[in-house]
Amino acid sequence: MKSQLLIIPSIDIKNGKTVRGVQGIPELNCKDYGNDPVEMAMIWRAENAKFLHIVDFDHAWEHSKVNFDIIREICDSVIIPVEFGGGISSFQDAADAMDLGITRLVIGSLAYSNPGEFKKILRTFGASKISAAIDVIDNKVTIKARKKFIDLGPLEYAKRLEEMGVKRVIVTDVARNGMLQGANIELSKHIAQNTNLKVTHSGGVTHFKELLEISKCKSGRIDSVIIGRALYENKFPCQKLWRVAEAGLFD
Repeated sequence: MKSQLLIIPSIDIKNGKTVRGVQGIPELNCKDYGNDPVEMAMIWRAENAKFLHIVDFDHAWEHSKVNFDIIREICDSVIIPVEFGGGISSFQDAADAMDLGITRLVIGSLAYSNPGEFKKILRTFGASKISAAIDVIDNKVTIKARKKFIDLGPLEYAKRLEEMGVKRVIVTDVARNGMLQGANIELSKHIAQNTNLKVTHSGGVTHFKELLEISKCKSGRIDSVIIGRALYENKFPCQKLWRVAEAGLFD
């Protein structure tokens, strides 16, 4: 059976504009990225994207909803699923985000800091609507916008999330994110091969050969890859990339 990967473009938003996220920090005034997140979403849809990943830096850092109308407009403007992450710290945050029309919600720190509230979100919206973020620096899991480390390693934390009812995790090596220096594929493979979780790889993917390596993960549970800077800066021919990846034509 041929391996298939869902290629997910990332749209990072701050102050209503598309920005470039590098190691979890938004870089402003990136002229290659355009200013309008809605327009960017429509461009990726025109390039045949099947799914979008949106990070709201204002909500993540300041708990501000300044970008919520833009995110709602994105959901209304494209006919593909939209995944949203950034600053979900309570059940009400989750409900407010779901009301925007998103398909899947990314939750990071809350799963560790308030597991009771997190389980309530899982029960209410269903595990298929939730992705738990595992952000890693130097093989240590970090939370609170990468300001704090927890006392669990990446695999140990993934297993705890699985026990809580999580079905999908987004695994990010923060040091590789937006750096165009290659992906830490072994980290994602380690989690995929030692749990029953579906894994979305995020961070550092720059070359087609990395997608090939990910697609050959024996467990088959790394089924999607979030790509940001490499797509914006034309490291991949987008139409060909998606056709090949989604058809499983890697060999």
